[in-house]
Amino acid sequence: MYAVTASIVTYRNDPGVLRKTVESFLNTDLNTKLYMIDNSPSRELEDLCRDERVEYVFNNKNIGFGAGHNIAIQRSARESQYHLVLNPDIFFAAGVLKKIYDFMQANNEVGLLMPKICCFDGSIQYLCKLLPTPFDLAIRRTNSRILHSIFRKQLDRYELKFTEYGKMMDVPHLSGCFMFIRRDVFDKVGAFDTRFFMYLEDVDFSRRIHRRFRTIYHPGFTVYHQHAKHSYNNLRALMHHSVAAIRYFNKWGWFFDEERSRINRKVLKDVS
Repeated sequence: MYAVTASIVTYRNDPGVLRKTVESFLNTDLNTKLYMIDNSPSRELEDLCRDERVEYVFNNKNIGFGAGHNIAIQRSARESQYHLVLNPDIFFAAGVLKKIYDFMQANNEVGLLMPKICCFDGSIQYLCKLLPTPFDLAIRRTNSRILHSIFRKQLDRYELKFTEYGKMMDVPHLSGCFMFIRRDVFDKVGAFDTRFFMYLEDVDFSRRIHRRFRTIYHPGFTVYHQHAKHSYNNLRALMHHSVAAIRYFNKWGWFFDEERSRINRKVLKDVS
C-alpha cells in the first residue's frame, strides 16, 4: 500500500521543467508511486520515467486533462491512501509532501487539500475561488483593462483576495494544479468528468467533493507553480475554455443555480 500516488498529465512539455516536478514528488521518505500519463504524439518524455517508482503510460493522442488523470486514478485504486493530481510545472521542497500527508491523516473530514501556490518570486497565485457565474468567467477572460478596472471589486471577491490567503479556508473551487485527495473521495464522488476536455474540470470536481467532504486551502504548506494563462493569449485554448464553460453551466445551471448561491454565501460568511 502506497501512502501517496500521483499523476501528471503531459502534452509536449518542456523536459527540463517536467524533470523538476518529478524530482519534487519523489524527494520524500513516504512510500510513493507516480503515474506519467503522456498525451503527446511521441514518447520523448519517457526518458524521464526511469525511476522504478514511476509508471509511464503513453496514450498516443491528446485525450484531455481529466481523462488522463482518470487513468491513473483507476490504476491506483485500492493501492494508496491518497492521490495527488499534479501539474507538470509544480515544484516543492523536500518535506512538504510528508507534512500534507500528516495533516490529512489527522483530519479525516478533509477530502481535498490545496496548499498555498506561489510564483517563483514568492507572490501568491489567487487560486481559491467562489463557484463561478457566467459573468465571472466572461469578465476574467476578457483582455479589456477598462472592464477589469470597472469590475475589479467583483473579481477580487470571486478570487477571495480580501482574505489575503493568510488562513485556512473551506473553498468549493480549488485549482487542479495541485489537488491532494483522500482515496475515499473517488468511491463516493467519482473522478473527473470527461466531458471537460480542458479547463473547468477542476471546478466541477472540487464542487462535487465539497458536497461530501471539506475542501480546504491550507497556507501552512507552499508549492511553486510556473503558471501560464494559455487561454488568455492562445485562440485554440480560448476555444477549449469557452466550450468547457458552456458544458459546465449546462450541467450546473447558468443564471439559476441555488446550490451555487448557497455555497458562495456560506463561504463569504465564514471567511469574513
